[in-house]
Amino acid sequence: MAKTIGNPLSWLLQGAETTGEHIGHTVGEMSSDGVKEMPKACKLTMDDIIHSLAAGLEDFAACRSDAMFLVLFYPLIGIALVVMSLSMNLLPLIVPMIMGFAILGPVAAVGLYEMSRRREAGAEPQWLDAFAVLRSPAFGAILVLGVYLAALFMVWLVAADMIYSRTLGPEPPESIASFAAAVVTTREGWIMAIGGGIVGAGFAFAALAVSLVSFPMLLHRHVGLPVAVATSLKVFRKSPVVCLTWGFIVGASLLIGSIPFLVGLIFAVPILGHATWHLYRRAVQ
Repeated sequence: MAKTIGNPLSWLLQGAETTGEHIGHTVGEMSSDGVKEMPKACKLTMDDIIHSLAAGLEDFAACRSDAMFLVLFYPLIGIALVVMSLSMNLLPLIVPMIMGFAILGPVAAVGLYEMSRRREAGAEPQWLDAFAVLRSPAFGAILVLGVYLAALFMVWLVAADMIYSRTLGPEPPESIASFAAAVVTTREGWIMAIGGGIVGAGFAFAALAVSLVSFPMLLHRHVGLPVAVATSLKVFRKSPVVCLTWGFIVGASLLIGSIPFLVGLIFAVPILGHATWHLYRRAVQ
């Protein structure tokens, strides 16, 4: 049969039909109505963390340049936030912003989960594969979960500002040196540091429990957002010590990676992102 060139109207109708189907699938992923059986959460051990980190490092070594290019803009965004904070007299919020990377980390690593998923399936992943998430039916659910973490991050910054105002504030510090000296040498500074650390850990806990395996699960299985979040909470309840250890490793790695002008995030984020995928594969049967 001879091939014919379609007219613009037929192209438009075909595009609208494809878009409608995609929107329908995306909306369907927002709920878990069609899920007949909950995924089984496995009990994790410290060996699972070790193996996941090793597998994440292996994934990073296999697609190092692609992964590093993919996360290059994270330290650039971080540096821009720091510069903006200095120019707007928001110096006390610089450390909370850096700590907030642990809250937003799962969103930042979604593309890396997709790369690990494709590599596990035998494909040769490239950084462009990370944008396949935009075409995934789970994109809407991922976006909603990302908004939750972003809101958590904003509330954390408000809480951090309130803690500073009630201790060393409310006036902004005169300089970085005077602020650092006040934190280390005054009673109010110690209260701010300890209190802020405890409150920040609470926010990180809320983010970790909800997002531990939910993001990679949404990419891997058509379970819907409620089931993904419920499974993440179930994994946390079954292995709280291991999950908290994992959260500490992630937070410490991101903090250390942030010290040299956030450049270390180019290495820390990909390794942790790939490792999170492998931890999910061990946590959910």
